[in-house]
Amino acid sequence: RTSPRSTRRLDRGPLSNSNSDMRSRFGATLGRSALWPLRLSLPAVRSPLRALRRPLSTAALDAYSNTVVSTVETVGPATVAIQVAAPGATVAPPGAPPGEGAPGGSQGSGVIITPDGYLLSNAHVVGDASEMSVTLTDGRVLRGTTVGRDVATDLALVRLQTPGSVPFATLGDSEALRVGQLVVAIGNPLGFASTVSAGVVSAKGRSLRAKDGRLIEDIVQTDVALNPGNSGGPLVDSASRVVGINTAIIQGAQNLSFSVPSATAQWVVSELLAHGHVRRSFLGLGCQLFPVSRLFQRAHLFDPPTAVQAVNVVPAGPAARAGVRQGDVLLAIDGNPLRSVDEIHRLLPTPGKRIRLRLVRPSDARNPNGEGRISTVELTTEARPHGT
Repeated sequence: RTSPRSTRRLDRGPLSNSNSDMRSRFGATLGRSALWPLRLSLPAVRSPLRALRRPLSTAALDAYSNTVVSTVETVGPATVAIQVAAPGATVAPPGAPPGEGAPGGSQGSGVIITPDGYLLSNAHVVGDASEMSVTLTDGRVLRGTTVGRDVATDLALVRLQTPGSVPFATLGDSEALRVGQLVVAIGNPLGFASTVSAGVVSAKGRSLRAKDGRLIEDIVQTDVALNPGNSGGPLVDSASRVVGINTAIIQGAQNLSFSVPSATAQWVVSELLAHGHVRRSFLGLGCQLFPVSRLFQRAHLFDPPTAVQAVNVVPAGPAARAGVRQGDVLLAIDGNPLRSVDEIHRLLPTPGKRIRLRLVRPSDARNPNGEGRISTVELTTEARPHGT
């Protein structure tokens, strides 16, 4: 309990009075001369530190700015605006002002990747159009024709009709990206040409669902500011290499942007140039997920909580010819456990490759968790029929 004397001391006048008493007692002990050097030395210590901080901050800012500026100067000229005419409308002729000839169409961005005029964009930007109008940063308006598009990765390849060479960017190695690394996005959001935004890689290995229902794997997540119109534009690293194609944002969220990695883009480009479409393997199965029991996991040394069961087998398909039947439970492809149908799409190699499919044939197809016989079948992957 506080005594009356201590209460009076706490209530005694302003703080300056108690500080004055303390100084007088402290000064009596050390001597008045000892206080003044201490008081005068504080500004002398602080001012050199402030002087050191300014050049360091300025130098860091200049290095950051120089990196972004250099990246934009290198890749900016290769970034284009794409204008797709509405169904029934005409494509703007070369030399026409931007926006002419394409009322009601879609707009987006793209990046030229070869000096002879091949450019990458998003499949949802190009759509089903066979021709489009492409505007370069130097003001030229060129006609572009669709080489091919892949809805499963939301990528499209377009060829510019140009008599000479055009500025182009180099595709980099997206697999070498590190979380926290500086990246720059260039595009034409909401019609504002050649807009630049910078940020960092927020995460790697994300997955997005494409319009055809497939998962786009290894998506790069960043915090760069993207808006409608940025789609198809390049995501660039500090070495001025294209490491991604900007493809999606989450409406209503901030600083959540997603890009298809350049590794995927390189594979898609090679497929489109060679075949006009991306070849993918298929098994000829319709599948569904079901939760597995602990007994099933122990019996078949299967750790995942869910498994894939074949509910439909295409006659004369690769799986049917290998002996897979309706009701079979698919456990693994080449030793890799199957946790979902998406895992099948991810693990299937290119057409023409041999794979080993481990499966369980239940005694009763209506009870996949029941007793069953385990086996392994081999089959050769085949290309999915184009358009299916």
